[in-house]
Amino acid sequence: MGSGKSRVGKALAEQMKIPFLDLDAYIETEENRSIPAIFNAVGELGFRKLEWSYLQQLVAQKENQVLALGGGTPCYSNVMGFLKSQPQIRTVFLKTQLATLAERLWSERRHRPMIAHIESQEALVEFIGKHLFERNPFYEQALYRVDTSAKSVSTIVAELESLLG
Repeated sequence: MGSGKSRVGKALAEQMKIPFLDLDAYIETEENRSIPAIFNAVGELGFRKLEWSYLQQLVAQKENQVLALGGGTPCYSNVMGFLKSQPQIRTVFLKTQLATLAERLWSERRHRPMIAHIESQEALVEFIGKHLFERNPFYEQALYRVDTSAKSVSTIVAELESLLG
C-alpha cells in the first residue's frame, strides 16, 4: 500500500504497449461495489477469498499484461507460491521506505479500509511498520525487487524494463 504499484504499473504497461490492470479496481468492477463496501459486508477474510478467486481467473486468461496486486494479496492463500509456479509470470516487489509510505498514505488514509481508522501520523507509521514486518517475507519472494526510494516513476519504469527485458 502506497508503494506506487498503480502509478508505476500504468506507466510500465504504457511503455511496453500492453494492458494494465489493478486487481482492486477489477474486483470493484466485477463486484459492482467499492473495496471499503466489500470489507464492510464480508470482512477482510471474505475479501481475501474474493481476491484469490479473481486473481486465479486473471492468471488463467494468460494475457500479457501488467497486474498490480493489493498490498495484502501476496500474503494470503499461498498467492506467492501460486504466482511463482506460473512460468509466464514475473513478480516484482516495489520496495519503499517506511517514512515515504507513511507520508504518501497519511492524506489518503480515509479511502483505504485498512488504515481509515488511524488518527495520528505516529500511529500510521507504527501500523505500516508492523505490516511491513509481517508481509516482508512474502514480498521478498518476488522474482525482482526494485527500490523506489527517491526515484521518479520514469526511472523505476526504466529499471523494470531492463529487468523484464
